[in-house]
Amino acid sequence: MIGLDTNVLVRYVLRDDVQQAELANKLIEKCIAEQVLLVISLLTLQETEWVLRACANIDKARIISLFKALWESTDVLIETEDILEEALLHFENSNADFSGYLVVAKYQHMTCDYVVTFDCKAAKIDGAILLM
Repeated sequence: MIGLDTNVLVRYVLRDDVQQAELANKLIEKCIAEQVLLVISLLTLQETEWVLRACANIDKARIISLFKALWESTDVLIETEDILEEALLHFENSNADFSGYLVVAKYQHMTCDYVVTFDCKAAKIDGAILLM
């Protein structure tokens, strides 16, 4: 198994740096050909979503599509896929940030009663409350 860092995943997706994109592509293709499992952490996905949205102006639908493709790939193992699935489901049907849904889903799976936040959008997520 090989873990992918955010910058490798972003270069692979955006191809905004030709040299790094080529290296990322070669590595990923080699792993797939040799049946070496690629592992992506929730933190990497959280950072990747931010980069794609805030820096590359990728729309929400494309980000969701990308994450679903990674999650459904037999060549990729996502850390705690059930948490990603839950976060994506809620993110897809609302206006809060992906990060908020991912945090709430993670804490719910850790059996927290709720998540406290100063983020007004995140506080609207079921399982989160605004700290005032």
